Amino acid sequence: MIDFSVILAGFGGQGILSAGKMAAEAALFEGKEVSWFPSYGPEMRGGTANCSVVISDEPIGSPVINDADVVICLNQPSAEKFESSIKPGGILVIDSSLFSYEPSRTDIKFIAMPASDIATELGNMQFATISMLGCLSAATGCFSRESFESSLYEVLPERHHAKIPGNLSAFDKGAAYAK
Repeated sequence: MIDFSVILAGFGGQGILSAGKMAAEAALFEGKEVSWFPSYGPEMRGGTANCSVVISDEPIGSPVINDADVVICLNQPSAEKFESSIKPGGILVIDSSLFSYEPSRTDIKFIAMPASDIATELGNMQFATISMLGCLSAATGCFSRESFESSLYEVLPERHHAKIPGNLSAFDKGAAYAK
């Protein structure tokens, strides 16, 4: 049985919940069982937001993650909060464009990628989380680029399908940081 878990965290409005939904949808395209469990503060935009995504070959008993394979953070408070939730040998990915961080643990892999700079370069700040999903995919193989592309057609409203090539560019740029 393969169980894979990821926590995505940051401030409301950064696309955390949407990114989690895209990752879950991509895994669905590969025939996996998935759970997507959003959590956010009452203030929404600007408040804390995180979501848990579990991907498995078998039915998932609980969407709650105690030991994550990967934690993706778009702000320092989230990195500080969730670093201890990573399994030994797991991965912490941060947006180094927004904050600098040094993990306190040596038993995890740390990837500092300039996701917001990538998004700025591509002309759309929504691409920051997409680039981090590219890093997630390349670092773990939890879903493929092809499945991610298919998920975009499901998750994005049709009026945003013209942005899919930009999303895929962001995904590819993020994947390069996993190497």
